[in-house]
Amino acid sequence: MRIEGSVVLVTGANRGIGRALLTGFLERGAARVYAAVRRPAELERLAAEEPGRVIPLALDLMDPETVTAAAEAAPDVTVLVNNAATHGVGHLLDMDFGLVEQVLSTNVLGTLRVMRAFAPVVEANGGGAVVNVISVGAFGGTPALGGYPASKAALLSMTQAVRQDLAPRGISVHAVFPGPVDTAMMDYVIGHEPTFGDFPRATPDEVARATLDGLQAGEQDIFPDPFALEIQAEWLADPKALAERIAGIT
Repeated sequence: MRIEGSVVLVTGANRGIGRALLTGFLERGAARVYAAVRRPAELERLAAEEPGRVIPLALDLMDPETVTAAAEAAPDVTVLVNNAATHGVGHLLDMDFGLVEQVLSTNVLGTLRVMRAFAPVVEANGGGAVVNVISVGAFGGTPALGGYPASKAALLSMTQAVRQDLAPRGISVHAVFPGPVDTAMMDYVIGHEPTFGDFPRATPDEVARATLDGLQAGEQDIFPDPFALEIQAEWLADPKALAERIAGIT
């Protein structure tokens, strides 16, 4: 996959991994990056620093009208990066059911909504790539993380399915599995479950750099940090043992 000259849309581009990916694409010569966020005003300063190369767009995964409008406003996209997600901490059997629904609906159906809107755009521009930022949490359910691991497992399965559908249309599909990352989302998790603070955290820049390296190399599954690579090795060796290990994190 050639990044130089590409036109990219990154969801959740205002902070964390999304912001690092936005910067990384610019540094590697992307012609333009659409920063798709719920509050585009947050990126006005960056857009002013990169006139014509950073285009803030309003997009809410759970608002179909904003997704449709974003696809119409960004008709030249060749690389779609689905990074936006939400979280909710708690145990599935007793946490607020509405919060579980929100996490599953946003991370799975919201991402699917964006892919359905932009797949025709990417195809019309001669093909390109879809990059889904998932999580190593897709490989096992951690009890204290509520619906988040389930949403990421579903996103992995969905990524595998659309990969087959999009290949004949000239679109490659890549799955990214970060481990713990030093982001506001991880701070939120640790604030509710301090045990998770014991895990090493990669920086968003490290994850973005490895993700773009993997994209350029054509890797379908990208494990972008040391902890993620450890999980990959365990997954390949003994998936059941890995699932039990992840389920044992409380």
